[in-house]
Amino acid sequence: MRRPRVLTVAGSDSGGGAGVQADLKTFAALGAYGTCAITAVTAQNTLGVDAASELEPAMVRAQIDAVMADIGTDAAKTGMLASAEIIEAVAASVRRHGIDRLVVDPVMVSTSGARLLWADAEEAMVRLLIPAAGLITPNVHEAGVLVGRSLASIEQVGKAAREMAAMGASAVVVTGGIEGGPATDVLFVDGEVELLSAERIETASTHGTGCTFSAAAAVGLASGLSVRDAVAMAKRYVEGAIRAAYPVGSGHGPVDHFHRASGIGLGA
Repeated sequence: MRRPRVLTVAGSDSGGGAGVQADLKTFAALGAYGTCAITAVTAQNTLGVDAASELEPAMVRAQIDAVMADIGTDAAKTGMLASAEIIEAVAASVRRHGIDRLVVDPVMVSTSGARLLWADAEEAMVRLLIPAAGLITPNVHEAGVLVGRSLASIEQVGKAAREMAAMGASAVVVTGGIEGGPATDVLFVDGEVELLSAERIETASTHGTGCTFSAAAAVGLASGLSVRDAVAMAKRYVEGAIRAAYPVGSGHGPVDHFHRASGIGLGA
């Protein structure tokens, strides 16, 4: 039986909790074969990001071309893209290779507050990458940046999701909910807003949850699930990974990507 193939185009996290490392762990835990194109290298741990260095756009493009020329992919996801030039290279590669199951995680700021997308790259993301996406997965803060205002209620998040879909994305899920309330993700798909709620888990082990969620959703799409089912599966997987997390480092630790993964099931 061939495993679904999923490509991540994202930055490297030396602490192993987010970025390409989190994506590949998620792919493996959910039974997919993962490939990657690294966009940037970061020096970071659970306390924060100490340094970051972007790769040349031509090298990002070459990695995608190499994967697609030999292995191919059933879905792809993007994470940290850093610059407008890298976004342009990635968007061109998506078009050239006909990647039609694309999850865009508009990574802008790390959990510790470090900037991971330069301000002048936001316009390129909206203009070039979001219209190519089958699903975008911003958190509430990122959604607010994309629509140009802060979001303070689930109703406001739902309106913002509609606006982001109008930018060209086929579907939008705003993750994390409003601070102080339940973990309510807001999904906009097929012209309707749907709420996916879960108990908020109080823990410091939340590093890489956005990367992990979008990676899990990409596995779902690669496996043939609908957007609704892929998002629901990703939410269950991340909730379980947060609950099973164990202490790593002394700051914002990672989730446990390999928590009873065989029991999650794509259709469970």
